[in-house]
Amino acid sequence: MDDSFASISSAIKWGRSLYKNIQRFIGFQLTINLVALVALLTSSFLGTEPLLTVTQMLWVNLIMDTLAALAISTLPPSDAVMQEAPRNNNDFIITRGMFTEILRVGVLILILLTLFYLYLGGGAALTIHQMTQFFSFFVLLQFWRLASVCMSCKCHSIALRQFKPIFLVLLLILLGQIGIVTFGAELFRTVPLSLNEWVQLFSLSASIVLLEWIGKQMVSYYKRKKTL
Repeated sequence: MDDSFASISSAIKWGRSLYKNIQRFIGFQLTINLVALVALLTSSFLGTEPLLTVTQMLWVNLIMDTLAALAISTLPPSDAVMQEAPRNNNDFIITRGMFTEILRVGVLILILLTLFYLYLGGGAALTIHQMTQFFSFFVLLQFWRLASVCMSCKCHSIALRQFKPIFLVLLLILLGQIGIVTFGAELFRTVPLSLNEWVQLFSLSASIVLLEWIGKQMVSYYKRKKTL
């Protein structure tokens, strides 16, 4: 509107950053949906008790949709997007790299959930206390995955205070999960967990960040080796 090159540059930066935020949200949501779908279908086929109840799935969907959208949409624009080549308007919003990442992270989360399920019950039916631990582990994996998505943006030159809304959303998810488990009772099929159990669950679920980073490094190494 002011016929300024700086304004045009700023508009391009905001447009590219918003588009990437949309891609991040879609990638996060499809990953968690894939995990939830496979987990619920598997328990149905095996004839075991559903791993997540309807009310628990409502909370999971609230994280996937509303809270994730609030966190990712507040990511500040990054100058790094200006170094990228313009995209083709006809390109599908889910790129090949996104599709690969959705499958890679989704399979990784499913492996962690399977190992944790076997650790809790050894293949036998789980008690309500164990099911509460499994539910909390599942949500905390979402917590770390969302944190990883938000922190992966190339915003090194941006002040930390601009990430305050993201930290507030992550805190809301964490406090919400603790509140649901502690006071949910029959409504959410939960029982209170001890502080030591919360620390263990929080630490175990954080492994997804390290494993995801290792996966990215392996993919990058394979791509570099392929181009040589």
